Amino acid sequence: MRIAPVLLAGALMLAGCGKSEPAADTSGDSASAPAAAAPAPAVEPTAAMGEQIFKRCVSCHTIDKGGSNGIGPNLHGVVGRAVAAHEGFSYSSALKAKGGHWDEAALDKFLESPMKDAPGTRMAFAGVIDAADRKALILYLESQK
Repeated sequence: MRIAPVLLAGALMLAGCGKSEPAADTSGDSASAPAAAAPAPAVEPTAAMGEQIFKRCVSCHTIDKGGSNGIGPNLHGVVGRAVAAHEGFSYSSALKAKGGHWDEAALDKFLESPMKDAPGTRMAFAGVIDAADRKALILYLESQK
């Protein structure tokens, strides 16, 4: 059994084989040299991506124009609307006290951590942690007018 650690060490050393640095360009012609590999650009959030993210919300919210409220208010036309102002929904005192309008910045902050942004809210959702996901979700909400 003493040979197993030696074999493992050898295998790990061999695993690094074959990974060599690219040869340095010695031609002196930097114009023809390929540009350094840049990291792949991040995918730009879209409303279509936000529609997929919104599927996490449908257990409590509807989005259809004229749709009924669920556990949470109907979110059709929420972007630009006053906070806690959807007719026919009983909002928590925390959201009523928040004031303002649901613009992109307010939605981003709220969606990141609803209970931190509006302590006392009844929205028992941890939040959308990823900033790109929040942006996509807000783009989707904006498209629902």
